[in-house]
Amino acid sequence: MNTEQITREVCRIAKETAEYIRDEGKKLKPSDVEIKGLHNFVTHVDKTAEKLIVEQLKILLPEAGFITEENTVNQLSDKYNWIIDPLDGTTNFIHGVPCYSISIALSSLEQIISGVVLEINSGELFYAWQNGPAMCNDSIIHVSLSDSLDDSLLATGFPYQDYSLTEPYLRLFGELMRTTRGIRRLGSAAVDLAYVAAGRFDAFYEYGLNPWDVAAGSFIIKQAGGVCTDFIGGTDYINGKRLVASNGKIHNDLLDVINEYFERPT
Repeated sequence: MNTEQITREVCRIAKETAEYIRDEGKKLKPSDVEIKGLHNFVTHVDKTAEKLIVEQLKILLPEAGFITEENTVNQLSDKYNWIIDPLDGTTNFIHGVPCYSISIALSSLEQIISGVVLEINSGELFYAWQNGPAMCNDSIIHVSLSDSLDDSLLATGFPYQDYSLTEPYLRLFGELMRTTRGIRRLGSAAVDLAYVAAGRFDAFYEYGLNPWDVAAGSFIIKQAGGVCTDFIGGTDYINGKRLVASNGKIHNDLLDVINEYFERPT
């Protein structure tokens, strides 16, 4: 399999889908917004964008299955699976806040081998393939060189469904406010991760994440020289709902702080 060629085709698919999302965003009405769960929204744009992506990926790799946020397809494969978020940052999208993205990853035997994240408003396209570099548009990107939390800018996300860990999360947030250059919350985990890969953020952490939120972005970070783990330094960060991603240099220090406030999951 030529993963570079496949990744570049996925980039094309993402760009075409982004055109649809931008056009529909101009016409979106409050009545177009559906509620999937507590503070969890979806629109016809999310669903149609996912269908557009799936339709083209089926042609690109017919033997692959799909893991998707909107469940527009029910098909898993023993070997290859696409992991898709057609619109990461739907709340931003419906409010006209310019940070939302398309995230597409390809796994082979549960290992990610390709990742694409397209920030729809800026048109910045982040992508990587197995044994290749991490790219933003046509340029190679790398994680930052910051080697201390004191000199680092972090990103995080706020829980919108699982509030069981709100207290330790807020205490951790307060600690990192005091001991870093600051914390940003953009509203799209895929973009947060892409920005870590590009060296704009030094690290990102969040709990309550889904595979389609992180599969592509975490892979791009690793190809850019960074590190991704769960909260205890393990490898269960795609399905385990807890992710720490960094430039590697500050990773252990950040884990130490996180584990002062978060207990090991049971």
